[in-house]
Amino acid sequence: MSNTGKRRILCNLRPLLAALVAACSGGETSAEDAGTYENVMAFDTARARLAGPRDTLRLVLELAVSAEQKSMGLMERRQLADSAGMLFVYDSLQPADAGFWMYRTRIPLDIAFLDSAGVIRAVRSMTPCPTTIAQGCPTYAPGVPYRYALEMNAGFFNRHGVGIGSALVVGDLPEPIAGSAATAPLPKSEDARR
Repeated sequence: MSNTGKRRILCNLRPLLAALVAACSGGETSAEDAGTYENVMAFDTARARLAGPRDTLRLVLELAVSAEQKSMGLMERRQLADSAGMLFVYDSLQPADAGFWMYRTRIPLDIAFLDSAGVIRAVRSMTPCPTTIAQGCPTYAPGVPYRYALEMNAGFFNRHGVGIGSALVVGDLPEPIAGSAATAPLPKSEDARR
């Protein structure tokens, strides 16, 4: 087997290995394995600007594009820089009842649900779920259809006066999967890449 084939197999096994480590530790993580989860899966990053009523904020976002990346999200992270977050990118409009949960997510987060143009349509505050059973975690539904979801530290949107109607402009966003009527990419900006 070639080295490329071996690397592909190892990359495909990373989510499974993370689940096994969590299962063997009873869902609890130690300081030793906290860094392990951060490196289980690679995420591309993009620079973005979030335009609010008072200011334009510069952000660095990890992109959750694949199903595996969306499932992992910010699980097991112990901290998140103030200007960092995760953008979940969908290839079609998601229904208003398709929410997010905080299973194995260790830090409180705010989530903004954005339409195809990158305009925020709903914001929810989410708290870590203390249970070790996924079904015991509440779901945070947006109540509006959305194409993108942006997770930031809890209180971020309030602190910066960002809310419904604010817009996100992203540079270096991967093109969505072709073939869907709702695949218009977020606005891109050359300035967002600086």
